[in-house]
Amino acid sequence: MTSVGQVPVCYRHKDRETYLSCSRCGRPICPDCMIPASVGHHCPECVREASRNQRPAVTAFGGDARVGAQGYVTKALIAINTAMLVLGFFISGAGSLFGGGWGGLLGGSGTMDTWGGMIGSRPTLCRDSDTGSTFTCTWDIIAHGESYRFLTSMFLHAGPLHLAMNMWALWIVGRVIEQALGPLRFLGLYLVAGLGGSLAVYLFTGGGPTVGASGAIFGLFAALFILLRRVGRDASSMLSLIVINVVFTFVIPGISIAGHLGGLATGALAAVGIAYAPQKNRAVLQYATLGVILAVIVGIALIRSFSVSA
Repeated sequence: MTSVGQVPVCYRHKDRETYLSCSRCGRPICPDCMIPASVGHHCPECVREASRNQRPAVTAFGGDARVGAQGYVTKALIAINTAMLVLGFFISGAGSLFGGGWGGLLGGSGTMDTWGGMIGSRPTLCRDSDTGSTFTCTWDIIAHGESYRFLTSMFLHAGPLHLAMNMWALWIVGRVIEQALGPLRFLGLYLVAGLGGSLAVYLFTGGGPTVGASGAIFGLFAALFILLRRVGRDASSMLSLIVINVVFTFVIPGISIAGHLGGLATGALAAVGIAYAPQKNRAVLQYATLGVILAVIVGIALIRSFSVSA
């Protein structure tokens, strides 16, 4: 209560006199505390209470636009990829960052690549334990217990240039898709696209380790094209970007064709399921789509492993 003749003070700053008051609760507030509203001005507590009771803005694909706009998942993915490159430098030295392909701009193979890069089946010499004779057989490191490479290979890169190109693309495209889908749908899309790229490497590539987030990012390219088409927006620029990157994939030596195309196809399939899910039970159907794609990837990988190790 304010005594007659006494100047009111801001309820948040007892040393500030004010003749302003909150239009909702009537408490006195100073100019620094008042928040303009459509009718009058409100105090911070009333604004917070109204925000809690207000339904979050939902995008055309069911994502929380307010949270998705912050780009938390995109930033976290960039941070993880960068941290893995720095860790590789501390483990293997500068040779893991420079001195490889593209005129020395790509990094050389380091301990991290050897440990976590994706490797397909490759022919090798085996020895018969009974006769001692040698013969050509197929060695499959995934079938022998190193299936973690499906995931770790997505977060390793062949030097700073490789990392910078992929993270720039992730920053530009990832934030747009995360805002449209929300953090969880975006993360699911990114992971299944990357795993689809790893599966393609496993099925169609042998030899040395394959690393990079390119499979997941190609999946994001395809997804953004599909999302734009779904809401009736011009997607010609995304189509051009996809075509250019596919051409580069085939023209430039040292690029994983299987990884790029596998990620592109998987991301497209996931995006179709997310974008065209009916509004009724939309979230359930969208996550079910991602789950089915993940199950198919795991199933194909297991069939391949069993066939090789049998």
